[in-house]
Amino acid sequence: MTSPTYFAPNGGHPPQTQLLTDRAVFTEAYAVIPRGTMRDIVTSYLPFWDKTRLWVLSRPLSGFAETFSQYIMEVQPGGGSQHPETDPQAEGVLFVVDGSVTLVVDGDLHLMETGGYAYLPAGCQWTLKNESSAPVRFHWIRKAYEAVEGLSSPDAFVINESQIAPIAMPETDGKWTTTRFADPDDLRHDMHVNIVTFEPGAVIPFAETHVMEHGLYVLEGKAVYRLNQDWVEVEAGDYMWLRAFCPQACYAGGPGRFRYLLYKDVNRHMKLRRT
Repeated sequence: MTSPTYFAPNGGHPPQTQLLTDRAVFTEAYAVIPRGTMRDIVTSYLPFWDKTRLWVLSRPLSGFAETFSQYIMEVQPGGGSQHPETDPQAEGVLFVVDGSVTLVVDGDLHLMETGGYAYLPAGCQWTLKNESSAPVRFHWIRKAYEAVEGLSSPDAFVINESQIAPIAMPETDGKWTTTRFADPDDLRHDMHVNIVTFEPGAVIPFAETHVMEHGLYVLEGKAVYRLNQDWVEVEAGDYMWLRAFCPQACYAGGPGRFRYLLYKDVNRHMKLRRT
C-alpha cells in the first residue's frame, strides 16, 4: 500500500520582494492560519525537548475556543523527549504527517510512520525519539481530560489510519467519509480526532452550528469552506480554528480529494460555573 502524502511545513523565510497580502484572518468566530505563515520566525520551543521546534496552531483563549491546543512538532534526527508532557491532567493525540518516529507508551515501543496515530491518556508515561535520518513532523493535540465519576479513563492506543475503514456519511454515496480512531459510543473519551474526506464535488449541505469547538488541519487537496458568514478558500497545510457555534459548511471542488484532520470536544455536560 502506498504511504499517504500530507502537507507539512518546512519553515524558511520569505524574500523581501514577497507581497504582504495573504489569507490569514482572525475573527470573533473563527481563524484561518494559512500554510504560508508557518515560517521560522513564528516557531516555539518546549522544555525537555531536544532538537525540536513547533508551530502553535491554537491554544485556549478566553471568549474564543477554550478546550484544546494544537501544535505541529518538528523533531530533527536524534531529537525527542524523555519528559514530553509536563501537565499530568493533559491527554494527547499524536498524528504523523511526515517521516517516522519511535514512541514508547507505558513501556511498549511503537514505530509511527506517516498516518500514524496515538492516543495518550492523562497521566500515562511516554517518550518519543526520532531515530531516523530525516526530520519528522507530527501534530500534537492536547486537552485537559474531564473525568466522570463511574467512568474509567480511556486506554492508550497506537494505530495507523491505513488500518481503519472510513465510514460513509448517510446518503452521500461514499463521497463524504470519516476515519474514526475512537469509537463514538465509548463515552470515556471527551475528545475525538478524526480524518474527514470529501471526494470532488462533495459538500456539507447545510450550515453546521453546534457546541463543539474545532481545529481543522488540511492534509491534502483544496476546497471552499463556509465559516460564519464567509466563504474561504483553503488548501493543504492551512488550519481553521473554530469557536463553539460557528456555522460551517464545505464544498470540495476538486480536482483531487479534500481531507483534513479534525478535533472536536465531545461527550460531556456543559460547564455551568468556572472552577
